[in-house]
Amino acid sequence: MRMLLRGAAALATLVTVASLTGGAAAVPRPETAARAVQAAQIPDGVTAGVAVFDRRTGTFTEQVNASAQFRSASIVKLLLTLDFLWNRGPDYTVPAADRALLEPMLRSSDDDAANHYWSTYGGSAIIDRMSARLGLRDTAPPPAGYAGFWGYTALSARDTVTIYRYVLEKAPAPVRDFVMDNLRRSTRCSSTDHFDQHFGIAGAFDRPWAVKQGWSGKFAKGTCGPQGASASAAPAEASTRAAADVDLTRPALHTTGTVGADDRAIVAVLTLHPVGTSYGKAYTDLGRLTRTLNVPGAVRPAGTWFGTWGEFVNVRKGPTTGDDRITQLPAGVEVLVGCQIRGQVVNVPPYTNEWWAYLPQYGGYISNIYISSPDNRLPNVPECGSPRP
Repeated sequence: MRMLLRGAAALATLVTVASLTGGAAAVPRPETAARAVQAAQIPDGVTAGVAVFDRRTGTFTEQVNASAQFRSASIVKLLLTLDFLWNRGPDYTVPAADRALLEPMLRSSDDDAANHYWSTYGGSAIIDRMSARLGLRDTAPPPAGYAGFWGYTALSARDTVTIYRYVLEKAPAPVRDFVMDNLRRSTRCSSTDHFDQHFGIAGAFDRPWAVKQGWSGKFAKGTCGPQGASASAAPAEASTRAAADVDLTRPALHTTGTVGADDRAIVAVLTLHPVGTSYGKAYTDLGRLTRTLNVPGAVRPAGTWFGTWGEFVNVRKGPTTGDDRITQLPAGVEVLVGCQIRGQVVNVPPYTNEWWAYLPQYGGYISNIYISSPDNRLPNVPECGSPRP
């Protein structure tokens, strides 16, 4: 039967189809273009700071509000790591106990590890030290009254680029390799609050990429598992140089890292979203923004973007409800569909659908019943032929 949209409430959460291969909503492929600086398309209601730096030419290809301060959320974990490694020469060996903390902090955004390094090595003093060492212009410790909240450190897109340039171009080789190798191994789900953290850069571009993501504030439902929000340590010592005028209210979602062979492009996209925004909506808006950027060396994934509806939709290894679950989608998130295949009939009264969509970025399938399309079979999406391994 023809799938119907589920009324006004569903319409509010559904996202329109955006094809990577053509049409008004098409996302440009890298070879199409010599594009103007500030090509970034910022969704309505989103406040963003954007910087994209081409290491091959030594120039910025995107700068939008690049010096604006945002609360860093988990991006500050880069500074916590670099501060710990700063005086570890000459071989910069990472002790096993610290490796057990730093690796999940960088790969899976573990908050307990961040709490440890913040409280053990001086809290706000870490930010002062690293700002001076790296020449950061917009970075400042958490504001007065929030000295223990490492996620309230102020940071800008251009300072984020400076941090990555230090890691890639000036840091001792063992430091560079340790940080970047862990960022290349970013896990889909965070270890502390189980957010799906493969948004932004990780969704917009094919590998190679390396990412450190950040989120802060209360989001409506839609995670890899139990709902949560990024937290910070309990208050510690007072800050000597407080961040001024940083919005601590609106939900923040940031994507930062490198894209392309030899880490050619450094990308920093820091965003704030209206209070009450769902995680899936913020995830989708950040993805759409990131896909508009002029990122030298980037390769765009093949497929078509579709909106979804439903909460905690299962992604499975095969096109049946009996196949193992890989993960769950954030509620209402936009997904890339590579192909579709007939599988088990799924009933969600009054809807019925036998088609399943293959999501290459997840390596699994979801029932088409949860995809916003007027028909059971998705338009302009090829058949898979047989279930993928």
